[in-house]
Amino acid sequence: MEAGQLTGSGARTAVEWLASVAPDPDACRWEWERNPLGVALLPAGRRWDVLILKAELGSPTLDVLSRLVDRPGPVLADFDDARMGFFVPPGTAGCWVGTGVRGVGVGNWIVVPYPGRAGEGVRWLIAPDGSGTLTDPLLLELAMHEAAAGLARDGGY
Repeated sequence: MEAGQLTGSGARTAVEWLASVAPDPDACRWEWERNPLGVALLPAGRRWDVLILKAELGSPTLDVLSRLVDRPGPVLADFDDARMGFFVPPGTAGCWVGTGVRGVGVGNWIVVPYPGRAGEGVRWLIAPDGSGTLTDPLLLELAMHEAAAGLARDGGY
């Protein structure tokens, strides 16, 4: 099983948590479960915001973050693994200041894969567990700084 995959009740709990932000959660779940791509378009800014980083910085940031906490919040990778999205508390995107980081918050929507189902395209690197765990923005920022310093040291950033 991939790191981002859930099974059984964990996947159901994650689905309920994610779908709860949809304008019509029942319709969202119904469509999501039948969508051949296994994705839904969900509004950001209600239960989470998403900070999107290029993978060159996102991957080492996730490595650092995984050493700092037992389980970071949900993390997505896009279709070609060029970008990664870190789920953070609502309101974070509106006040985030950082070069090369795109904030997705209130008024924006994000493509979200169905938890527990392997698919092509957008995928979970760390799937939500349904508990509402999100990545602490301060820890994310510290992890980004450490990752950027490591890349600079290695000549890759």
